[in-house]
Amino acid sequence: MQTRLFKILTLSAAIMATSTPLLAADLTAGAVAAPDEYGAKVAAQILKAGGNAVDAAVATAFTLAVTYPEAGNIGGGGFMTLYVDGKPYFLDYREIAPKAASKSMYLNEKGEVIENLSLIGSKAAGVPGTVLGLWEAHKKFGKLPWAELLTPAIGYAQQGFKVAGQQYQYREDANKLFAGKTNFGDYFGKMQPGVVFKQPELAKTLTRIADKGAADFYQGETAALLLRQMQQDGGLISAQDLKDYRVKWREPMQISWRGNTLYTAPLPSSGGIALAQLLGIKEDRAADFIGVKLNSARYIHLLAEIEKRVFADRADYLGDPDFNDVPVAKLIAADYLQQRAAEVNPQAISATEKVRPGLESHQTTHFSIVDAEGNAVSNTYTLNWDFGSGVVVKDAGFLLNDEMDDFSAKPGVANAFGVVGSDANAIEPGKRMLSSMSPTIVTRDGNVTLVIGTPGGSRIFTSIFQVLNNIYDYHLPLQQAVAAQRVHHQLLPKDTIYFDSFAPLTGEVAAQLKTMGYTLEDQGWNMGDIQVIRINNDTPETASDPRGRGTGLVVAK
Repeated sequence: MQTRLFKILTLSAAIMATSTPLLAADLTAGAVAAPDEYGAKVAAQILKAGGNAVDAAVATAFTLAVTYPEAGNIGGGGFMTLYVDGKPYFLDYREIAPKAASKSMYLNEKGEVIENLSLIGSKAAGVPGTVLGLWEAHKKFGKLPWAELLTPAIGYAQQGFKVAGQQYQYREDANKLFAGKTNFGDYFGKMQPGVVFKQPELAKTLTRIADKGAADFYQGETAALLLRQMQQDGGLISAQDLKDYRVKWREPMQISWRGNTLYTAPLPSSGGIALAQLLGIKEDRAADFIGVKLNSARYIHLLAEIEKRVFADRADYLGDPDFNDVPVAKLIAADYLQQRAAEVNPQAISATEKVRPGLESHQTTHFSIVDAEGNAVSNTYTLNWDFGSGVVVKDAGFLLNDEMDDFSAKPGVANAFGVVGSDANAIEPGKRMLSSMSPTIVTRDGNVTLVIGTPGGSRIFTSIFQVLNNIYDYHLPLQQAVAAQRVHHQLLPKDTIYFDSFAPLTGEVAAQLKTMGYTLEDQGWNMGDIQVIRINNDTPETASDPRGRGTGLVVAK
């Protein structure tokens, strides 16, 4: 048996407390890879002004809440993986279910899921976490004054920004979805490509947050406006929900892989566990990949065989660790991954009904930042689908999320991403819904070498996995590694491989996969929007996914 190069380490609080952090090596420059030009420019501006990676991340996140309203947000939540002064951290500012939420809240009297109730309108919204998350990150690590970090976002809200073509396309789809159901059209109905778009109400909200901090959003004037919207729409978020919301500093998932250490998302994100399983099972099946061409039919089949087992485990076991006793150690143990790897059929499709949990018993955005001192932030935050629930808080100007759809409204019934879940991810008051967000930082010898992440719902960790393969196995240049074709399989729908129109699955490869029995489907939207920074010999380079409108900038000292 080959020597295993793959090992999972769960950092204990004792180890974290007693270990001596490594001092990160200084870089020749800082860098940012962000999903639009405005976020990238603001991050560069903050780094040049003497801010660190966390300052730049806070400023970028607030800027994207203005210029990337389909996903950037103050009405949603997310995760942040950090590497500061040679030590890893993970910040969970995921939304939570309101206290008035219930397990059957999206079911009719027959016990059937009511279409779109968990996606459209105020009842779809979880308690937002973004503002407090950014506040706590800044309080712990920030250098520049809080108000200074919100100044660029306030400027873009007051003076406007030029609408991109893709934003307009998203807006058109959202207008149809939300028409007559929410106030979305009152705020975003006039967005036009190439035309400057202003958001005066949002500017006032950001000004209040700049002046009074997170307290304004959770107990101040902004909170009062949000609660008024809830009352008007029959939403569930209460004053007590806002007052009681807390972020959580969690131990990051640590994956030791080929001499590298990956720090990524623990529960309530499934991303870290899934990425650990994907990398581990692939390592055990390394012989199957020898000589296999990237994105050939054999390569795609092997990925599908691995991915279907990861999604079987995700569906059955994973949920908020504060509400469930999740067997994390067992799911990422070397012997368990070897067992799952042994089930892979390299020649033919494993029968879906026989791929079961192995133990006995659309729209998000991401940015990556490093500073010249070697600190790094990988941040993924979301409203869930494009423009969230479609509800804009009147007089406050920000969109609310539709994250409640990430719960399992009914065990075994797929959510908007086609992913099924179990009681582990059932709706409960105060519970965080399961996520796939996987903001990831790769280090070697204590120094950051890669910062990566993407939106994409259930496609997030499979996209990151494929880009890591492209970089470390196929040694593609960074931009090519990001632009390469990506595919996705998630157990259900049965034997279905998804692709996107940017790099469609066609020709001889498609014919071979169909002959094997696969159904190939264009999922109708792009397979992620990877934003990555790689550091070679202390010099950063960036790559932004050509599927999106992102920008990478290297910021000289």
